Amino acid sequence: MTEARNRGRDAALRVWLPVLFLATWQILAQLQILNPLLFPPPTKLLVAAGRMLSTGELTGHIRASLMRLVAGLAIGSGAGLFCGLAMGASRTARRSFEFVISGLYSTPKLALLPVVMLLVGVGEKAGIILIATSSFSMMAIHCLDAVRNLNRAYVDLAINYGAGRRAVFFKVYLPGCLPQIFTGFRLAVGRALVMTISVEMIIASNGMGSLIWMAWQTFTPEKLYVAVLMIAGTGALFHYALLWFEKMLIPWKATGDSV
Repeated sequence: MTEARNRGRDAALRVWLPVLFLATWQILAQLQILNPLLFPPPTKLLVAAGRMLSTGELTGHIRASLMRLVAGLAIGSGAGLFCGLAMGASRTARRSFEFVISGLYSTPKLALLPVVMLLVGVGEKAGIILIATSSFSMMAIHCLDAVRNLNRAYVDLAINYGAGRRAVFFKVYLPGCLPQIFTGFRLAVGRALVMTISVEMIIASNGMGSLIWMAWQTFTPEKLYVAVLMIAGTGALFHYALLWFEKMLIPWKATGDSV
């Protein structure tokens, strides 16, 4: 009973601020304190979202964004995971790649868009490369830090008991680094989502970023706000889904009240 009450309390604490924001927006728009032409009330946004879903417009844009996001994230985070672990395990790899990855991490990825378009042209490849790049640098740095922060005594103990390289990696390094790797992946997902929408606003003909840009150009604020709220909801959904999956996969991590 207490656990159920705590879950209900946690759920209420998570949603009260968005609900208050939307309710305040609705009241101010109805009182015309906010210009309803520029800030349509949430009830109109709900009607617009239903209409866009029934025509398939919204689902088509969501599908396009998710496909770009997943493709870029899989490539970038996979490469970042391998590179970060390699740098943590090998001094040679760390000295070879750390400077380049640190510079790439601090470089605005959209600044690389013209260079990428010169190399691969305007299209899906350019967008996916930028999405992958944004998640790669985040993942690589967190994986490197995860290996650095691992207690060396655990590794030495495993080696003293006869563990080989494979056993040390899967039984010591990987479990010890998983919590920080998951933190890096959550941040990489956020970076990749931001880059997906940014790229779509510039070079794509579909996707949520393209929907926002077209809604602004055609002055259809209902579609604009629907797209923005959908993106915010998608980001929150990814965040909590990854927290839940992390809790299932890494039960030994002290998560406190994070989930």
